[in-house]
Amino acid sequence: MSQDLLTQIYNSFDPFEPLPAGDPAYVDCAEVRGDTNILVDLGNKILRSDRMVCQLYTGHRGGGKSTELLRLKDHLEKKGCLVVYFAADEDDIDPEDAEYTDILLSCTRHLLEGLKDADPTPILGWLRDRWNDLKDLALTEISFEKLSVEAQITQFAKLTASIRAIPSERQKIREKVNPHTITLLNALNEFIDDAKRKLPKGKTHLVAIADNLDRIVPIPKDHGRTIHDEIFLDRAQQLQGLNCHVIYTIPISMVYSSRASDLRDIYGDPQILPMVMVQTPKGETDEAGIAKIIEIITKRINKADLNLVPDIFGSMQGLQRLCLMSGGHVRNLMLLMRSAIDYIDALPITDKAIQRSITQAKDTYRRTVEQEEWELLAKVARDKQIDNAEDYRKLLFNRCVLQYVYFDDEGELQPWYDVHPLIKSIQQFKDASAELAKAKKEQ
Repeated sequence: MSQDLLTQIYNSFDPFEPLPAGDPAYVDCAEVRGDTNILVDLGNKILRSDRMVCQLYTGHRGGGKSTELLRLKDHLEKKGCLVVYFAADEDDIDPEDAEYTDILLSCTRHLLEGLKDADPTPILGWLRDRWNDLKDLALTEISFEKLSVEAQITQFAKLTASIRAIPSERQKIREKVNPHTITLLNALNEFIDDAKRKLPKGKTHLVAIADNLDRIVPIPKDHGRTIHDEIFLDRAQQLQGLNCHVIYTIPISMVYSSRASDLRDIYGDPQILPMVMVQTPKGETDEAGIAKIIEIITKRINKADLNLVPDIFGSMQGLQRLCLMSGGHVRNLMLLMRSAIDYIDALPITDKAIQRSITQAKDTYRRTVEQEEWELLAKVARDKQIDNAEDYRKLLFNRCVLQYVYFDDEGELQPWYDVHPLIKSIQQFKDASAELAKAKKEQ
């Protein structure tokens, strides 16, 4: 088979590009993800509520949230909404160093750019009042009044881009903006109100979706708190303060913290996108979950004239092992596929290439886990639960522990947790599991 086909298949497994709405490669995995349906779980609240709602959406990074949010955007637009969707970390926010001010500026920038018919005067007036303080911080020496409206809007974009791209200027910009976040929020709401008055015919709601905030690293703060607490709890009133419907993604670790009830009281229940269940809590292969992962692979390849085995994969055993080792995590699946293709010069993808890709990924996880965490992972693998402690939340955030859900015999939805399958064959994990079993036996 030609190199062109191999290259085409390789690029169809891009791990960092969410599928656009309506893409034929999309696979509905609701039945192996606890019946989650973003169109119902988030969409109906927007379409049915008489007041503006602010909702949280979470799940493991790379698990498919962006693809689902793009589906929701398309659905809402068809139902009469004007939706401004943006991935905040692409242009405005550094996940390794983010604060609420960065998020407010990002929301302002993207709404300003996305709502072309609204009058930008309130926001540009706010920027004009700050101009003397901000113009030296990676902006321009030009007088603000001499700039056209389009150029003034561009200056706002440059301001947020500087926060993302120029670490040396980041804190300086925050120090200039922080005392004025309330006035910026007020100006933004004036702009939003004007946009709602000018909604195109047939549009009845305005929605903002801020994606990729779940990637913000939980930097420790005083008194055992993290930057997550400061952003999503201390600044909750401001996050909820936009005069439109809003969806924010949020780190999964925060939803499983001692602040979970606070989040629920403020925002309502955060909606969670779990992993595709490729194994049962008893460690048996979940055939329905594996079938969904194979369907994802098949649709990405999209070659009706080729058989998955043996044309694409050398054996069914190799294909199933790759699916299992992904942990039901979509981005891990994409990365394993690309890595396996790297090890071949022509199709089919051999079992040896699959094993090499698995070994490479295992080495990454081996380096991710710190020495004192192996025992914690062994406990999770044994109990299928996590403790409400920061150590376990870190493992969730790093995707060393994955969350799944299933329906029990009484029809109740049950969340459970397991160690990523790639970790289970690492020697340090085996040793920790053996020590845990030995200790229990000696009790």
